[in-house]
This record gives sequence, C-alpha cells and structure tokens, in this order.
Amino acid sequence: MSTLGDAWTYLTTWENWTGANGLTTPTYDGGWRFSQDSILALGIEHLWLSFAAVTIAVVVALPLGLFLGHVRRGGGTTVVVSNVTRAMPTLALLTLFAASAIGYGNTAVILAAAIFAFPPILTNAYTGMADVDADIREAAVGQGLTARQVALRVELPLAIPLVAAGLRTSTVQTVATVPLAALVAGGGLGVIVNTGLATQRYGQVLAGAVIIAVLALTIDLVMSRLQRLATPAPLREAAATAV
Repeated sequence: MSTLGDAWTYLTTWENWTGANGLTTPTYDGGWRFSQDSILALGIEHLWLSFAAVTIAVVVALPLGLFLGHVRRGGGTTVVVSNVTRAMPTLALLTLFAASAIGYGNTAVILAAAIFAFPPILTNAYTGMADVDADIREAAVGQGLTARQVALRVELPLAIPLVAAGLRTSTVQTVATVPLAALVAGGGLGVIVNTGLATQRYGQVLAGAVIIAVLALTIDLVMSRLQRLATPAPLREAAATAV
C-alpha cells in the first residue's frame, strides 16, 4: 500500500483515535499520563503543552512590553532580546534542558516553547504602546488623565490590535513547534510522527504531519476571531474603511 493509503488507513481507524486502553494510562509511581497510542489524548496533551508555554511567555513578556512601550524606553534592548530568543534553535534548547537538572519530558518542552513564544508578544506589546500618536497622548494628559490612566484608557486600547496579533503569532508558532517534544521524551502529537519514523511506518508519519498542520490552522482561525473580537469596534471600522 502507498504512503498516502497508509496515512488514510491510520486516520480512519477509530482505535488510533481512542487508544487501545483509553485516553490515559497509569504510571509506575501511581500517577497517570496521556496514552501514547491515542490521537485524541496526544492532541489534548499537545494543546496543554502549548497553552502552558504561551501562558508563561504572556506573564513575562506582556507586562514588560507594555511598560517599556508606555515609557518609550528600552526599545533597543527589546529588539536585541527578541532577536536573541528568536535565534535560539528550539531543538537545541530542548536538548540542553533535557540534559540539565530539568530532565527529559514535558517540563523541558514547556520551558523551551515559552522562550520561543516570547519574542512576538514582547515586540508587539512594545510597538503597540510606543507607536500611539503623541498628539493623542498629549490630548489625554490635557484632559487631566494621569500617566497610569493614559496607559490603560488610551494607549492600551489603541495597542490591542497589535498586541493580539503578537499573541496570535506566538500561539500558532508554539502549536507548530511543540511536536519536537517527542524528541526529548515529551508528549503531544509529535509522538505520532516520531513513532512512525522509528518503526518506518511512513503513512503514520504523514498522518501525524497532517493532524499537526490542521491543528495549527484551526488555532490560527480561532485566534484570528479572538483578535477581531478584542479589537475595539472603532478600530475595526477604521481598518475596514482603509481597506
């Protein structure tokens, strides 16, 4: 049978989706983990790893970017930090973390993916705040608003479209990168591809790649909807008029 046919067979076999023994399996220490033979279980684990990594990146990068953008300082440092973290190969980070005290598994994956998710959030948050027109800020100050009120009531609403775009980019990139987790004994949908390569079942490899691609595209669609909802209506209308 061809690779394409094998991939179709893999995707249309219900047991591959549910696993032979359900979505979870017990571990030697009395705990549990997601089943490695279930597409649904690996998909849930994949989303959890991605969500955890993006959450860490948001907690660190978003406040920092918004603050630096508000005070209009640290632009050069922001660019350098973003470029350095972008230049770090995720696979190299995974290997370094796995070889350290962190060890193999999902913890190393989350930390490496969080570093990878950091730059778009930081850069867009900084740029969105810093690029607010000076006349608008001065008008707000003239109305008696404090620096904090200017940041929260004027600059942040205007920066939201760019901030949301950074979050969208970061999330989609992370979902597409987490499959590398399988190379350091982590979970997620990359397990399907890694197992297929190890057993020379290239139809399974193709099926895993298709599932990951569809998931990334779905997440991008969801994030685009959320980005639109987060953008204030006047800004949406202005963008539509400009087009």
